[in-house]
Amino acid sequence: MTSRLLQRSLGSPDYDGIRQALRNDTSTPVISVRGLEVRVAVVPLFTHDGRQAVRVSSDQPLTHVLVGVDSATGTDVTLLVPEVDAPRTFTLESRDDAGLVGTAQVTVTPQRKWSVFVVHHSHLDIGYTDPQGTVLRHHLDYLDAALRLADETASWPDDAKFRWSVESSMPALKWLEARPAEQVEAFMRRVDEGVIEVTALPFQLHTEACSTEELYRQLRFTERFPTRSAMHTDVPGAVVGLIDALNAAGVRYLAAAHNWAGRSVPYLHGGDKLTRPFRWRAPSGREILVWFTDTPHGMAYMEGNTVGLTDSYELADDLLPRYLSALASRGYPYGPGTFGWQGPDAPREPYELDALHLRVQGAHADNAGPSIVPASIVKRWNEQWAYPRLRSAVNSDFFQHVESKYHDRLAVHEGDWTDWWADGLGSGARPLGYVRRAQSALRAAETLHTLAGADATGEIDHAYDKVALFNEHTWGAANPWEDAEEAGDSGGLQWTRKSSGAYDAQDDAADLLHAATRRFGAALSEDGGEALASFAVFNPATRARTDVARLFLPRDVVAYEAPIALVDSRSGETVPHHEELVHPDDWPTRPIGRHLHAVVPDIPGFGYARIDVVAAETQAPEPVELPLDGVIENEHYRVTYDVREGYIGSIFDKAAGRELVNTEAAAGFGQYVYDRYATAPHFNHLSGHVGAHDRTLLGDRAIARNATITKAFRTAVGEKLVVELQGKGVDWIRATIELYAGVPRLDLTYQLAKQGTPAKEAVFLAFPFAAGEPAAWELTGGVGGPDVARVPGSAEYMLPIRHWMAFEDPELTVAWATLEAPLVQVGTIHMPYAPFPPTLEEEPGTVYSWALNNIWDTNFPAQQQGETTFRYAVTSAAGVPARRLGAQAAAGLCDPFVGALLSGTAPATETYASVDHPDVVVNSIGQADGERVVRLQSLADEPVEVTLTMPGLRSARVSPGLAHGIADAEVRDESVKVALPACGVVAVWGTCEDR
Repeated sequence: MTSRLLQRSLGSPDYDGIRQALRNDTSTPVISVRGLEVRVAVVPLFTHDGRQAVRVSSDQPLTHVLVGVDSATGTDVTLLVPEVDAPRTFTLESRDDAGLVGTAQVTVTPQRKWSVFVVHHSHLDIGYTDPQGTVLRHHLDYLDAALRLADETASWPDDAKFRWSVESSMPALKWLEARPAEQVEAFMRRVDEGVIEVTALPFQLHTEACSTEELYRQLRFTERFPTRSAMHTDVPGAVVGLIDALNAAGVRYLAAAHNWAGRSVPYLHGGDKLTRPFRWRAPSGREILVWFTDTPHGMAYMEGNTVGLTDSYELADDLLPRYLSALASRGYPYGPGTFGWQGPDAPREPYELDALHLRVQGAHADNAGPSIVPASIVKRWNEQWAYPRLRSAVNSDFFQHVESKYHDRLAVHEGDWTDWWADGLGSGARPLGYVRRAQSALRAAETLHTLAGADATGEIDHAYDKVALFNEHTWGAANPWEDAEEAGDSGGLQWTRKSSGAYDAQDDAADLLHAATRRFGAALSEDGGEALASFAVFNPATRARTDVARLFLPRDVVAYEAPIALVDSRSGETVPHHEELVHPDDWPTRPIGRHLHAVVPDIPGFGYARIDVVAAETQAPEPVELPLDGVIENEHYRVTYDVREGYIGSIFDKAAGRELVNTEAAAGFGQYVYDRYATAPHFNHLSGHVGAHDRTLLGDRAIARNATITKAFRTAVGEKLVVELQGKGVDWIRATIELYAGVPRLDLTYQLAKQGTPAKEAVFLAFPFAAGEPAAWELTGGVGGPDVARVPGSAEYMLPIRHWMAFEDPELTVAWATLEAPLVQVGTIHMPYAPFPPTLEEEPGTVYSWALNNIWDTNFPAQQQGETTFRYAVTSAAGVPARRLGAQAAAGLCDPFVGALLSGTAPATETYASVDHPDVVVNSIGQADGERVVRLQSLADEPVEVTLTMPGLRSARVSPGLAHGIADAEVRDESVKVALPACGVVAVWGTCEDR
């Protein structure tokens, strides 16, 4: 008796309920007498002899007669009529043993003759359903099974043969390394035959978490297979840079499946206007053909499972025709509320084409293996019915069919397809920050290895793979708060492995940069020189800049008791510096010596300047304590900290004579804002079922209090202010505010000692600028802006950016940059539940850095804790376009100078690569097959031509993306002209003579 109390929670959908909704929505009651109902559905089913079907259902077995045409007995029957080319009315009579129950007029209408491409795959969650290693081993077993099933069905009709689409290439690559040669040969034969297709992406990525180079490098494996298509599954959105990256890898087709679980509501933001398939075009003009399905089309990538294609022929025979009928007659095949969470409830045009891409998995679960059932259903179906014609297909089969028949009539959409799940990135703020630092360090590490003559391509690629694996979309177990050893409750194990991968990736990047710096210094060093020591200070950014250099001078090179000065070898001028000793009494576990801090002027982009250490008469000056009045300044800015309020009250641009802070804003500049929400933790998918139409769910909002200035001092390098605060959700907050002498940039560092809690929460750092709405922001492989197109249905309440956002007016441009935290809300803080209402009055110039959160109920970690660092930068300039200043701000934050200790002397300066267009950046310099590879990216919104200059350049080839060079280019005076499309990426492969 007690068990009758138990109910399914949350009204979560089940297949029975979803399927019954489809039956009800696609049939019409025509007879209702004495509590008995008869329903009729005209469905797109055609026999081989030219008849079409009418489905009749009743509450109890009846004999149903279409007078003069056909009859059958049962609760669910199929009656056949001659195919019609115009509506035709028939009389239906329903009888029981006592006689006539009722009659009705039934109008049979012409139906489409569908071609349905059944694409069998397994959705790869690296985790979620089991610990990561278990999942990956299962996927290797699935490929064994796929080969066996291909053999088993080899003699079947071509449309029915088992075919398998490998949704993510990583398992296939691992499988090739783990199986004997004869199995590998058999696999490659099936690939060549089109029975197995390995699609392009290595796993399912949060693409907005990827750097541009990382995204391109993850497609390098396409050279192993004849890869024609990609699959992007579960994640509801992708960056605009994916278009160019796929094109560069020779991939023209993308099948996307958007899971709306977790608060996605694209239909409220134009998604109902997004027709399928469509052509997705990048600013470069390149495009890919996209098919997408989503939750209201049938549980996203479970679309085929929902209509019975993994269960039985009988169930598919019942449901698939109804599904096709619904697609042809209304926008969504299932009604509002069918899936138990938000929407859909919006107008949408019916599906227009007669070809359908229908995903199916071998079971009703993520990480499900292959099954012979879908192919068996296809075989029997095509024997029974002429239409719909089913084909067991690989992913690209559908696209080739559509491209050949419909390409020119498909809608074209441009821009970013902003991911609705990007908010989950804030649930692992500390490891995400480590990964983002690694992305920057890897570019510098590869460049310095290359300039030192060392080929570290393999190690760099391996480190990028670790970074990308963290950016894979599975961040935790189905129930991440649990800590079992297997299945979906293995949350502790899964997050331990996931987060440790991020820390491992950052360590690899740091190791590679450490080694590259030493190799670069050794390669440059020449005998001679009168200095006590010398450093080559390298600038890994594109433009020449003045910035702070941090150098370590070991005690065994120069005794740290000896007074020294730093001299710029280019000019002979002394460079003021600050010293911090590492004394064995204080740090017995670290190298002994002194850290030297100096602002070095005008170091060329992708070049270095030699700084010499010479004997001096006196020690470097000690720091000078400043009044604790909260004011620091340099030549460019005066910054005032408001201790009473706990934020920066003023940033005054001296050259512009202008205040950068909106002092009337709701939040102060750099203010810590802590939100807690009135929803319960530890309920799977709860957030997807909760709607917020006002501020009711905002349980609490707090700001940091009790600010205390603990340090305020000036050194030869600049001025620094350190403030400590208290706030909810943290043990302490430390804000460090720095201005460097001669550097037009304000650096801000926030360190939080985060307390772990399962309560739903979010942390924001506010940056209210005295400006209008932002003019531009950096995306992976592109640039966004208020006037830049986005794919209809993109997430609007938040922006996952790479590193910078910029504001522009006729007098001044202001840029803001972030290193660790990519999530931004502009103008207000939104409730993190659909439909995401604002909680503050709109202020277009205010940037809220959404530093961290734990609002997810599945897949992402349920809480986070520990010391976590967030770094930001602010700069301003008159007459500099937003995109250029944004890139400059990010370079100062993300591409710090690298100091390589020399073992002798070296030329005073050298530039290894330069470009003459201000909107083109050099991402890195690598090498392959004895050639240097310079990777260029344009930030311009139109095509540009740039001259790339490299010392000793004698031959060059140019290719889109990062692939091998495909077009020879003329070299003149060590330079080559390169055409870049708007926001395009190009690799220049060059042969250089040693100089």
